[in-house]
Amino acid sequence: MSNDPIGSPSQRLTHRHIEVFRAVMTAGSVTEAAALLHSSQPTISRELARLEHLLGYALFERLRGRLKPNARALALFDEVLRSYQSLDHIAGHARALGRAEQAVRLSVLCLPALSHALLPGACADFMARHSGVQLSITPQESPLLEEWMSAQRFDLGLTEQGQQVVAGTELLPLLALDEVCVLPAGHCLLSKSVLTPLDFEAQDFVSLSAEDPYRAQLDAIFAQQGVNRRLRLETHSAVAVCAMVSAGMGLSIINPLTALSMAGPQLHLRRFTVSVPFCVNALMPLYRPAQPLVEHLIECLKAEALRLQSRLGAV
Repeated sequence: MSNDPIGSPSQRLTHRHIEVFRAVMTAGSVTEAAALLHSSQPTISRELARLEHLLGYALFERLRGRLKPNARALALFDEVLRSYQSLDHIAGHARALGRAEQAVRLSVLCLPALSHALLPGACADFMARHSGVQLSITPQESPLLEEWMSAQRFDLGLTEQGQQVVAGTELLPLLALDEVCVLPAGHCLLSKSVLTPLDFEAQDFVSLSAEDPYRAQLDAIFAQQGVNRRLRLETHSAVAVCAMVSAGMGLSIINPLTALSMAGPQLHLRRFTVSVPFCVNALMPLYRPAQPLVEHLIECLKAEALRLQSRLGAV
């Protein structure tokens, strides 16, 4: 036996040694192992003897021309099997990467209002075209949404912010509409197709929270017109606003996407004479590895935006 350590160049184990050992253990004989590896019996015997020489101990007992693995061989085989299982997992993943969309997973970060009012239709369209793709939708409010997009944590972000610059991202406009009025069933103002600020005089009004930027715009509009609404209820969520209006607790003015998604027998939409812009933009991370199908998802978002715009045109 050589005194050189196994790690030295002349005494180093190779993948071939382990491959031969695995084949012998799996097949049960040198002859069958040779057939498994498309080699010859003398070659396999030499490789196996070389492995034992490098290890410095025997792995098999030779009994009447047959090999019987000893305890060390069985322990080594357990380790080899674990290694090959990991290799098989890697190989399977590598093959999946070659199957077009099978390994694609897109992560989308969006404002909560967009997760139920714009994304569902766009996602349905997208996944119908790309059946193997996985989508992960994470709702988040500002400013965390912008912070997470700046940190390159998602493949795509959707925000209502205007032209605000978010570091590390590119902004792509998707939709530009106006806020709309929402009224409960049976309300006296439903006889009008368009509402003016004066129509809200002395009306119960369901507001967004005082910190909401749209709330600030609306308060300024009504103050400028000298209109006094009855502000008895406020909430942080546009969905909650619609639910309160549907329950007959007042009327409101909210983003058109949530209004459309919640419209029904108990909730009706009307246009407002004053323009309160509502914009949706896509945020594209500049330094995250590119996902080619993000562009396809954006196309579906634009198509859904056009469909929603058409529905609002009928209001």
